[in-house]
Amino acid sequence: MFFYLAKLLWFFLQPSCLIAFLLLLGTIMVWTYWARWGRRIVALAAFLLLVVGLSPLGNWLVLPLEDRFPRTNLAEGPLPTGFIVLGGAEQRYIGEGRNAPTLNEAGDRIVEAALLAERFPESLIAISGGDATLFYPSSSEALGTATILSGLGIDKDRLVLEDQSRDTYENAKLTKAELGKKELLGPDKRWVLITSAAHMPRAMGCFRQAGFEVEPWPVDYRTRGPEDAWRPFDKVSEGLRRVDMATREWVGLFTYWITGRTNALFPAPEAGSEWPEPPEAEPEGEAGLDAA
Repeated sequence: MFFYLAKLLWFFLQPSCLIAFLLLLGTIMVWTYWARWGRRIVALAAFLLLVVGLSPLGNWLVLPLEDRFPRTNLAEGPLPTGFIVLGGAEQRYIGEGRNAPTLNEAGDRIVEAALLAERFPESLIAISGGDATLFYPSSSEALGTATILSGLGIDKDRLVLEDQSRDTYENAKLTKAELGKKELLGPDKRWVLITSAAHMPRAMGCFRQAGFEVEPWPVDYRTRGPEDAWRPFDKVSEGLRRVDMATREWVGLFTYWITGRTNALFPAPEAGSEWPEPPEAEPEGEAGLDAA
């Protein structure tokens, strides 16, 4: 029920749709007794369209999300047991219709998984994602991602598929269950989470709430960093898209928190979560003097 309600409400609440509904309402009111208010609403919708579409607002919203979790240090600590790739990087219904892989803006998730699989040939790749569409049913995102990774030369025996989840909370819960069945969890196992940088805070909160400690490996950055804080957009459509995406994450963080799906309103890196550097070896002479 949560999945369907969230999809429906978000359609009406996303900023681009709200502006369109305001414009429609104002246009209708112009032809009624409330014409003066209709003109005001139309003017407000036009103003919001320009501000949201061309100003740096989208970057202001996304920067705190993208900067929240730095990448874990894979050069320290034990080798990763595996990498968890969250779905959402494909347009599955289009790919199936065209019989060709069809990546979207989050396609970096799959690209990065392939690069890390090459870098760590002994590590597994767990892929989490079912069919999260409402009106265009297709096969699972996990299957699509697995097909792409296999085509890139990654051995199918290294892939672990979780193909039932439809949102981030289910990603965490069902991936933990799938890996647990395969006895791939434990204090000696190290799992690294791959997802979009702006989505990482919500994802980390969900995995922590599920009792599954993972390390972040954010990808799919939409900004260069603080230097983009005042960079405007040159297309209204791009600004609207950025604001929609960032607002979805902020609303998702709040909604997941009040419904108990994450462990914090704005999850942050935990103190001492990074792998410590190995102690420096003492010079033999000093060690000998201490022993004496």
